[in-house]
Amino acid sequence: MNWIQFGRLIHSIYSHNGKLPDLDWIQSLGLLAVKLGQVHALRSDFLEPEKCEHLSKLFRNNYAMGAEDFLHLIESTAVQNFTSHFEEIEPEALASASVGQVHLGILKDGTRVVIKAVKKDVRKDFIADVSSVRRLFGFISFFYRKLKRVGNPEAILNDIEEYTLSELDLRKEVDGVRALALIRDKNKDQYDFSKLSFAKVHGSLCNENVMVSDFIPGPSLDELLDEGKLDYDTLLELFKIHGYYMFCAGTFHGDLHPGNVLVDEDQGHFYFIDTGYIGRVGPKIRKGLFYFFKALTENDFTEAANSLSEMAEVPLTGDDMKKFQSDLINLYENFPGKSVSEISLTRQMMETIKLGVQAGMSFDQGIFAIVRSLMYLDGMVLRCNPDAVLMEDMKAFIDDFEKFM
Repeated sequence: MNWIQFGRLIHSIYSHNGKLPDLDWIQSLGLLAVKLGQVHALRSDFLEPEKCEHLSKLFRNNYAMGAEDFLHLIESTAVQNFTSHFEEIEPEALASASVGQVHLGILKDGTRVVIKAVKKDVRKDFIADVSSVRRLFGFISFFYRKLKRVGNPEAILNDIEEYTLSELDLRKEVDGVRALALIRDKNKDQYDFSKLSFAKVHGSLCNENVMVSDFIPGPSLDELLDEGKLDYDTLLELFKIHGYYMFCAGTFHGDLHPGNVLVDEDQGHFYFIDTGYIGRVGPKIRKGLFYFFKALTENDFTEAANSLSEMAEVPLTGDDMKKFQSDLINLYENFPGKSVSEISLTRQMMETIKLGVQAGMSFDQGIFAIVRSLMYLDGMVLRCNPDAVLMEDMKAFIDDFEKFM
């Protein structure tokens, strides 16, 4: 993707000309373009709902390679004698994502599994595109030095790069399943994890290019949202589980978009998939963000400002802190009691971080993984229950998390 194509991509997403972005063209630009489209699919706080719904198709409707190409891919990149372990590998793709493709298979012992393989050359092309866009940001920043303080697009690009490169090494996905399952199992006696499971991974058949795990038949949250069948209470239960990982453990699924959560038929049980990127934050960030959100649920915006400052690498003091407190109070003046369709949590968070950066704060890179998780939640709520007052509905869970801080 060259600079002109990148400019056209951003224009197609942000323009208000009534035209929807061409998804086939976006996919033809490569993985970085698809990831940018996916990120914006949940930004209905400033994009038209129709455009967000259209972009959300990038979570699941990606170009699929043919059966022969897939078999050739796994034969050339999987562990030795891979196909000899299978009774059958279905020729039609179960799913095709920007990173790889998934097919159903049956092992010799009759176990139904999914085979996930990373598409050829996708890593090399992604790294080249990130490098090209980073040079563009550097060029623009040279002439427009306020860019970093206004939006810090390079930090967002770094975040996309980090979690995408993790997804491209399927050994990290295997490690991610183990890490999240370990936290669940170590804490299940003090916290309710009964609604969370992970598919069994067949480690001897996995390497960086190919992964095999048990088949989970349930739909994704994205599919349910698309069909208008997702219950709002299901999203709150998801926050109850994911929030513990973020705020209490500091180790969490770093890319929990609606396509990466499967549920059973009754929407009573969750399965986290695509665990290649595990977000990790230290006590300073996880506790600071927790108390920031706790203050928001209590409409205590002075305390919210204090919590945000304490998270910064160098906290604000004196007149700078007083001005930041005043600016934050003004930003959240109309926030209490508002539904997600009236005032988006995502937009408030982005404006909050912008205020902090403009005040002179800098934050650990790990903060973006948590902000992205909350952005995903906010985007799902907007599609599921736009009249919800999310901060009020989160309060009970926030209070519960405090016991484990």
